[in-house]
Amino acid sequence: MTRRSALVLAAWIAALLACPLLAQPVPSRPYVVLVSLDGFRYDYAKRYHADNILAIGKAGAAAEGMTPSFPTVTYPNHISIVTGQYPEHHGLVGNSFWDPTRKEMYTMRRSAEEGAFYGYKPLWVVAEQQKVKSASMFWPTSDAEIGGVRPSYWSLYDRSVPNEQRVAKVLEWLKLPESERPHFITLYFSDVDSAGHSSGPDSPNTEEAVQRLDKLVGDLWTGIQAIHLPINLVVVSDHGMQTAQGFVNLSDYTDLSKVRVVTEGPVALVYAPDSQTAEQVYAALKGKSPKFDVYRRNETPQRWHFSENERIGDLVVCAKEATALVTSPPRERPAAAAPSSRGAHGFDPSEFKTMQGIFYAVGPNVQPGSHIKPFENVHVFPFLAKILGLQSPPGLDGSDRVLDSVYRK
Repeated sequence: MTRRSALVLAAWIAALLACPLLAQPVPSRPYVVLVSLDGFRYDYAKRYHADNILAIGKAGAAAEGMTPSFPTVTYPNHISIVTGQYPEHHGLVGNSFWDPTRKEMYTMRRSAEEGAFYGYKPLWVVAEQQKVKSASMFWPTSDAEIGGVRPSYWSLYDRSVPNEQRVAKVLEWLKLPESERPHFITLYFSDVDSAGHSSGPDSPNTEEAVQRLDKLVGDLWTGIQAIHLPINLVVVSDHGMQTAQGFVNLSDYTDLSKVRVVTEGPVALVYAPDSQTAEQVYAALKGKSPKFDVYRRNETPQRWHFSENERIGDLVVCAKEATALVTSPPRERPAAAAPSSRGAHGFDPSEFKTMQGIFYAVGPNVQPGSHIKPFENVHVFPFLAKILGLQSPPGLDGSDRVLDSVYRK
């Protein structure tokens, strides 16, 4: 055998040996379906027999609760979940707020048109920028252009879209050809929050809403299992719900005509034209009632992580009891029409356990039988990014180490 023939033979043998390795399938990138049940309190699943949700937790992971960011309202916490940042860093410090730099009010009712307010990178933007398709069957601000990016599949939020249709759309996306299929999908339901607000967390209406959404989650899980893809289902909520009655009128304590006050349930953000006016309002409110407390922005409790953004205002007033803060008396309701109790949120989560939400997860990247203590919702983003194989952007407040015991390769 010539030297050249020997070299050819050696190359041929090497190629044969390499073939089995080359023939092995490349591991498929996992999928994540992230479901939000707005206003679903940490104890609702057991209390109202949400058997499908409990089964997901038993088969995968369940937290005793998930602690929302302050203030415990819808938009700030949905964005904390999908950015891994506290509101002071992602910038949505309330469902509504005043932006002193832009000199504009932000309101969630126009969220799809307010892309200029969004300086954060939610998970769907991170995915799209790393060439991974995403889809949203609703999620706060997912219908807005953020940094020039939207999910590959999205719709303007429309609360009238039937819940069954939302679930069907998610399953439809997961059945698309591989090149068109999104790997990260969000899904949103508001029923439990609406029921809690209208009639309180202890009402039959809330129980019925919990069981109605539990059936939908069960239908989704069944549909996912039938698709035979590495799909992880993660079910969360943004906050809980507290029975609340009455109100405190801050105008009874001081003249608020020279300041802008944005109130939302138990929290009021005060924007003053100058430091002297801010101090006058602060002095007039501080220590004047056991029902609320007032803080200068740079003196808010450290546990809130709520000081490093001018959108927060100069002063933050927070109710210490289960009541609402207002700046003028609310319109009287006829006695026959007024419910005996209504639900509210927004309270300090360290003082009101009822503000805790939920975290349940199941799938190939979730360690079965994981039971974990309550944790802050900013840790969800790095957990999901790890599953999806995405590189997280800098500036996270959350850490993937917190849910390390839940993650499975």
